[in-house]
Amino acid sequence: MQFNLPNALTWLRIVMIPLFVGVYYFPSTWLSLPEKNLIATVIFTAAALTDLLDGYLARKLNQVSAFGAFLDPVADKLMVAAALIVLVDLNRLNAVIAVIIIGREITISALREWMAVLGAAKSVAVSFIGKIKTVSQMVAIPMLLYYDPLGAFRPQQWGTGLILLAAALTLWSMFYYLKLAMPTVLKHG
Repeated sequence: MQFNLPNALTWLRIVMIPLFVGVYYFPSTWLSLPEKNLIATVIFTAAALTDLLDGYLARKLNQVSAFGAFLDPVADKLMVAAALIVLVDLNRLNAVIAVIIIGREITISALREWMAVLGAAKSVAVSFIGKIKTVSQMVAIPMLLYYDPLGAFRPQQWGTGLILLAAALTLWSMFYYLKLAMPTVLKHG
């Protein structure tokens, strides 16, 4: 494992996951639910920003590594899965939506790994649809975590709309990737 700043930021993102989840387990005598929501939102948003920063720094500092390329998407998926499970537990997200998003992530990760073994990883490289899906869910999740109105702005309503969009794009992108992989799958049985 090569230690560099981008990889350190990815590890930091992984470390932030139990912190973000743990906030909701503090006794209500320590933190009220709105305070828990705010702290969890800040931690999740900071973790999401490290995702942008580590990729940028890896390219800028010429510190792209195979380990970083492996660990970064794992950290992303862990962070999103943890957030979705928390949101289901808080009754802010339907479990079906969480299963769709988490199930797609597992399916496409396995597909990418298998395609890499077959030497066809580029055929299932990240697409524009996948990027829009990621942006939708990374904006939706903090809104659903924060939840409470901010003046006239209703984060819960916007977050719900965006997470539904993310779920639809999740299914679309999964079928897109499966379609791209199908010729290789059929060839190698």
